[in-house]
Amino acid sequence: MSGFVVKPEPVHVPGLVHLHTGKVRDLYRNAAGELVMVASDRTSVYDWVLPTEIPDKGRILTQLSLWWFDRISDLVPHHVISTEVPEDAPDDWAGRTLVCRPLRMAPVECVARGYLAGSGLVEYEKTRTACGVALPEGLVNGSELPEPIFTPATKAEVGEHDENVTYEDVVRTVGADTADLLRRTTLAIYGRARDIAGDRGIVLADTKFEFGFDGDRLVVADEVLTPDCSRFWPAEQWEPGRQQPAFDKQFIRDWLTSPASGWDRDSELAPPALPTDIVEQSRARYVEAYERLTGLTWA
Repeated sequence: MSGFVVKPEPVHVPGLVHLHTGKVRDLYRNAAGELVMVASDRTSVYDWVLPTEIPDKGRILTQLSLWWFDRISDLVPHHVISTEVPEDAPDDWAGRTLVCRPLRMAPVECVARGYLAGSGLVEYEKTRTACGVALPEGLVNGSELPEPIFTPATKAEVGEHDENVTYEDVVRTVGADTADLLRRTTLAIYGRARDIAGDRGIVLADTKFEFGFDGDRLVVADEVLTPDCSRFWPAEQWEPGRQQPAFDKQFIRDWLTSPASGWDRDSELAPPALPTDIVEQSRARYVEAYERLTGLTWA
């Protein structure tokens, strides 16, 4: 059992039709048929949407995605039409709203890994592979891979696990040409972003993208290269062979699985609320990631 601890009621806005409440984002359709995506301050960990929000998180994710969209637009177009807040929407939607073109979504999470961590590490320790990609002996937690690899996953509903799959599985699902396009584009964006982040003192360990099609044109959608869909590590503290300090949700994961939380991940009980100090430290990590990457001060 997993999912929302408390599922929020959708906000009703004249002229918008509520389509979906996701782990972090709420999705609407406007009268023109465009999608209106609103990033909340919710946080999801271990397939649970936690009962505690992280202040400013939705705005940081939105503004950081926009910053990255500008820096990868020569590699792949994005789905954003505007950032205009719909009339009669709550004031709180400012800075966290994207008006986007509807796409025919590819049924796969496109993950690029340049370092060994997370589910990739778990598989490697068992089989010396990650999503069927053979890796050399001797790698440890946090090791840089010989070259970035494409490790796709299935898309899961709220409360379900994303499941890693092989490239051959993607070929069977979407066809060889589309699978090749998804892999090439994923690795191209990762390479660009890894270099940009590296220049700013951040290791981009891995990241995932969602793609869709506007006609025959591949378009990147949802969010890109944020602490929610990427592992960001401070370069000055990177040390293979241990759990890396991170700007992503790992900090919250670590607290939830510590004795301090009193929560058993393997139980069917919902996770507890986050204490104030964990909320504040989590927010500070999101802010620091934004400021390091963009060079801007979060106001």
